[in-house]
Amino acid sequence: MCGRYAATKNPAALAAEFDAVDETGDEQVRVDHNVAPTKKVVAVVQRHPRDAEGNVLDEEPAVRSLRLMKWGLVPFWAKDPSVGNRMINTRAETATEKPAFRKALAKRRCLLPADGWFEWRRNGKEKEPFFMTGADGASLSFAGIWETWRDPKAEADAPPLVTCSIITTDAIGQLTDVHHRMPLLVPKSGWNDWLDPDREDVGDFLANPPRDLVDALELRPVSSKVNNVRNNGPELIERVEPAADLDDSALFDLPK
Repeated sequence: MCGRYAATKNPAALAAEFDAVDETGDEQVRVDHNVAPTKKVVAVVQRHPRDAEGNVLDEEPAVRSLRLMKWGLVPFWAKDPSVGNRMINTRAETATEKPAFRKALAKRRCLLPADGWFEWRRNGKEKEPFFMTGADGASLSFAGIWETWRDPKAEADAPPLVTCSIITTDAIGQLTDVHHRMPLLVPKSGWNDWLDPDREDVGDFLANPPRDLVDALELRPVSSKVNNVRNNGPELIERVEPAADLDDSALFDLPK
């Protein structure tokens, strides 16, 4: 699964890294070392432009851009947006079958840039937190899907709620030492195909990511302070050897 991650790059840096236009708007995008479900996150999408009436211009090249979305997918047909609290992750194995995910998978895919993600390894009755991150400083790209939801009680011109979900798959390689699931990582060579709005069949992507991509990750033991969503700072991603991590004050807030 993926229940927490770190995202510390500003939109300007991400726009340069992903060759995208920054459309996050006036809302401030904060450095976040402890991204949790229901928070707003930066996503990379690729869409054809629209005309003044909102019609899609299919003949125009698709534009890659950064957008803000709430983490926790709310299907367009949902009666209540709270359903998104249970849809932070989408299993790759069933994404093409379940009504909540299959249309978004075909039509609305995104990438979620991250410095890395947190996972917890069970050690007896305790859980030890690890931070999975790249060794070269480049962002990791989680495969995601997104949706728009409109409140039927809102004014007609009210902006929709835009939400997303991270696709997960079976862990491979060294990651199996920590947890049996992992976010589906998309290598840079696959960004354009994954984001292509004209491509509906992405079944080839739903297998495990390239083994070399996983083997290059650092599995870093970190402080149990990350267990508490209220904690946020660079100390959460610093290496802390398990024996030296004496802070268990937040064990009540472990992700499920």
